[in-house]
Amino acid sequence: MHVTHGIDIHASPDVVYKVWTDLDRWPEWTASVSRVERIDPGPLAIGLRARVHQPKLLPAVWRVTELEEGRGFTWVSVSPGARVTAGHWIEPRAGGSRATSSITFEGPIGRLAGWLWQSLTRRYLLLEGDGLKARSEERIPFESELTDNR
Repeated sequence: MHVTHGIDIHASPDVVYKVWTDLDRWPEWTASVSRVERIDPGPLAIGLRARVHQPKLLPAVWRVTELEEGRGFTWVSVSPGARVTAGHWIEPRAGGSRATSSITFEGPIGRLAGWLWQSLTRRYLLLEGDGLKARSEERIPFESELTDNR
């Protein structure tokens, strides 16, 4: 099962990328995440692992499998019978960016979980998109102040 959600954001891809890749701050801007615990130190990089706590779900360990600076990342959570892949990608658009979140459930238990939790999954992707938009757009005045003072 595959679920995706896209949202237009009136902020540059760089701003959106900085917000999205600052994993420690996710609970500040999306109600879909209550806590993020980094397992590996350092900046977001391929192989980095983090335990993500979400309301109504068991904590899951996610490992970054794909990362493109300024564009986004993909990470994967694996458990017996399930593989869940989540993508977080940004495209430049006139006047800002388009951010797209996706979740793919694979494996016999993964597909069943995806079907059972599809409503919650859609809700969480909406919350993440709305929160990302709000946080990224509130950073615009700060970004332009930096540009004006150079």
